[in-house]
Amino acid sequence: MKTIGLLGGMSWESSLSYYKAINEGIKDSLGGLHSAKIAMYSVDFDPIEKLQHDGDWEGKAKILTQAAINVQSAGADFLVICTNTMHKVAPQIEKHIDIPILHIADATAEVLLEKGIKTVGLLGTAFTMEQDFYKARLRENFGLNVLVPNKEDITIVHDIIYNELCLGKTLLASKNEYLRIIESLASQGAEAVILGCTEIGMLVEQKDTKVTLLDTASIHAQKAVEYAIQ
Repeated sequence: MKTIGLLGGMSWESSLSYYKAINEGIKDSLGGLHSAKIAMYSVDFDPIEKLQHDGDWEGKAKILTQAAINVQSAGADFLVICTNTMHKVAPQIEKHIDIPILHIADATAEVLLEKGIKTVGLLGTAFTMEQDFYKARLRENFGLNVLVPNKEDITIVHDIIYNELCLGKTLLASKNEYLRIIESLASQGAEAVILGCTEIGMLVEQKDTKVTLLDTASIHAQKAVEYAIQ
């Protein structure tokens, strides 16, 4: 079994779901008392969040690169960055480590293609929805058509992530707003909607809507299990 490197803390609530899902996946696959071999580094999210909203991606890349080096030094065979947004700096991190990064967008796209889905809605932070580091990867590498909410709804989705979900809060009013936005994306032609922030699965689940949802945290964790035991 390979050792899974987890770069977490962004936020710790979603990193917790990674740890649980990966260990459950290993147990389901191997049985007995098996659990995952994990080397984990969890960052302090507060300074990273401030750098995000200041637009200082270089500063964030430096913090996460050093964390990734620490994970590699701890014996990890590959790296899982436990957040969608910070995959923006994955190319910078890759330059400084010798182990592969299991990219969250790639793992999600593979599931979409398996389902025969070509047009997909994307929810996440404003950075993920508005910038091209994530959408372009889906389009250019996998031929997917990506839809995002309108400007007003992008702000709603983003604010709920940072002001509520990253603080462990799940409010019914916010859940209803997310479901409204999901239905809006479906009405525009989305065959499924990517929950492209690892906290969103705390708020909305597949049972809440008929629209196919792809929980990126769950998908990423399962791909890590497959990679670890293949």
